[in-house]
Amino acid sequence: MKIASPRSGRMAGFAVRAALAAAALAMAPAMAQPIKIGIITDKVGPAKPYAEPVTAGAVFAAKELNAKGGVLGRQVELLIEDDQARPDISATAARKLVEAGATFILSLSLTPSTQQVQTVTLETRTPQLTPSNSGDTLTTQIDNPYFWQTGPLGSTQIATLLAYAANRSFKRVALVGENSDLGQLTNRSFKAGLEKSGVQIVAEEVVPRGSTTADPQMQKVRAAKPDAIFLTGVTTPENVLILRSYRQLGLKMPLLGNFNLSVPQTAVVAKGLLDGVVFVDAFDPAKPEARRFIEAYKKENGVEPYNLNGYGYDGLMLVADPIKRAGGTDKEKVRAAMQATQGYVGVLGAVGSAYGFPAGKRTGFDRNGMVVRVYEGDRQGKVVFSGAQ
Repeated sequence: MKIASPRSGRMAGFAVRAALAAAALAMAPAMAQPIKIGIITDKVGPAKPYAEPVTAGAVFAAKELNAKGGVLGRQVELLIEDDQARPDISATAARKLVEAGATFILSLSLTPSTQQVQTVTLETRTPQLTPSNSGDTLTTQIDNPYFWQTGPLGSTQIATLLAYAANRSFKRVALVGENSDLGQLTNRSFKAGLEKSGVQIVAEEVVPRGSTTADPQMQKVRAAKPDAIFLTGVTTPENVLILRSYRQLGLKMPLLGNFNLSVPQTAVVAKGLLDGVVFVDAFDPAKPEARRFIEAYKKENGVEPYNLNGYGYDGLMLVADPIKRAGGTDKEKVRAAMQATQGYVGVLGAVGSAYGFPAGKRTGFDRNGMVVRVYEGDRQGKVVFSGAQ
């Protein structure tokens, strides 16, 4: 009988261990791999002032999740692409993210870019969420069961402002905005809401992008003698021109603005022009969930967060939640879990509000989740009203 040498025995043992190790690696469960979430943002284009802080909120959410063990025991990996707010680049970025293995895509750029990404997510059956876009048509122009929107709709904004103004008896109002895509979409939403409520629109003025003054438009508004002015513009430079002209012309009727006036940048560039301006917001700093978020974010980043950071934070947490409930990253299971989301309480929204998707609907911001605040000097004041009823 031939006896194996010690050396050959050691070699055989090594081979067995190596084979076992290779088999373990080959059979390693998907749980060992990170969960990849794609983000399409704007780092250089016109959406940068909004997209970057939303992105920062999502990054913070990923850090918080990973510090607690990730999702289903797997770390969250963010794949971030810059679309420069160009729809053609957005589509290319979306395909790149899908090919890189993204389970979900967060759209944080302009509304037209988000719309273009839908053509890719529908084709590839990849779940997509925009946590900050507010256009009412995002879920209606393309029948995409893989797309959801949790930004507060323009129709919800005007409903909240009208509920706030219900005892002020505004009968004749003016609409003043600018000609960006989202600005015009917001204007249409506000106009529809006002007309539905029986409020007469006696002036509707547009300040073109790149203007140096809004005096011609505001002089027409003054001549129409409205009870109030609703601001529908979303671009800060044009909003500043409108506010400046309003002050210089000595107008006194109330100003009520959309949620873009809640961005802190407004108080910086429109300093001295904001006192008494009413605006809708999705952020109540006094809400318990918001207070916890503010404290944690400030501790991590050294600066106090604001509403845009909250949009990104809630967006990523809303993506993580259905992945947990689906028990993995199977896109069809994640899609079904996302559509079944109900009663999810986030950082944003009024006290008592929650995200959720009613049967057949893919807009998830609570209709009664917006709040109304009033500028006190250049400071955003406390919440004075909430809800659309």
